[in-house]
Amino acid sequence: MRADLSPLIAATTQWLTQAYPACGGALASALCEVQARQAVTVAAWLRYPTVMDAALVGMAGPGGSARLDWISGTDTDGTGSPTGTDGTDAWRSWVDEVVASWAAALLTDPELAALAVAGLHGGDHTTGVPMEFRRLISPDTRDREAAALLRHPDLLAPVAELHGTQLTALLGPGQALIA
Repeated sequence: MRADLSPLIAATTQWLTQAYPACGGALASALCEVQARQAVTVAAWLRYPTVMDAALVGMAGPGGSARLDWISGTDTDGTGSPTGTDGTDAWRSWVDEVVASWAAALLTDPELAALAVAGLHGGDHTTGVPMEFRRLISPDTRDREAAALLRHPDLLAPVAELHGTQLTALLGPGQALIA
């Protein structure tokens, strides 16, 4: 059984690609989005490793993007609240701060990303489903150019540092990644 984290993954991916947009045209945007989606997917699967975890976040909601907006400077009104008042930014309530932080860490550290992907095998989300995260763990030149802002360690540091120590502890030696 697969857990549906798609609203959380879609919203957090959208937040990352809006906060750190692609460099270039339509192809660059697509490549940047794929890299962000792969990082967010890995982070979400690590954060919510079981079907029960995913169901609980689906019921309770992940918390939203307010703090991320404030930290990244994407809140235009300066209050730390979602920018849209006309309902067009309702997706922001599905952004998961921890998942965004972990995804930022994965995007800026290839070794950590490879370790995270390796840790997914055998979990509820990957059972019986072939998964490939090449653009996350071994991006080519075009991928790197398209996602120059999305993979820039200095730009993503404030977001990655929010919950990066939790991710490092989870992926550390001797830790059981999948419960």
